[in-house]
Amino acid sequence: MNSQSKGLVIYSSLSGNTKKLAEYISENIRQECSLADIKDNPEIDDVPWIIAGFWVDKGTADKEFLHFLSTLEHKKICLIGTLGAYPDSDHAKDVIKRMKEEVEKGNTYLGCYLCQGKISPKLTKTFENFPEGHPHFMDDARRKRHEEAAKHPDENDLLQGLAYCKDKLSGL
Repeated sequence: MNSQSKGLVIYSSLSGNTKKLAEYISENIRQECSLADIKDNPEIDDVPWIIAGFWVDKGTADKEFLHFLSTLEHKKICLIGTLGAYPDSDHAKDVIKRMKEEVEKGNTYLGCYLCQGKISPKLTKTFENFPEGHPHFMDDARRKRHEEAAKHPDENDLLQGLAYCKDKLSGL
């Protein structure tokens, strides 16, 4: 492959979940690409496709990622993301819908893979301090989800993310 066909896997990560997913995909995608942290402001002018990773914050991508995304034009973008909620939840489906709309503001949306990721212990502690009746009160179901999230992203999440991205890039 020539340098013009080299893609980019870029990520924004708070607790390491999205970084882990992005690193795994970049190492195993079998297409020439580079890996970058969003904070490094990599050169993207000649990049034909991007796998862009984010962490979910309040129902959308984190602010740093959204800013990066707003600077892109005419790119083919496959999204990968991590969140504390279950990836098949209505919350996750809403995130995917929002992110599709964001990407389509001047770019080609290839899809979005979400997997669960561990939740910050600080955030868990905050939820534990909410009184009963608060929308984020730490009830048994929420505690179970936090405990399950602590096991992710696991090997299966990484394999599924890789397969998803390979499929989305296969026609490029």
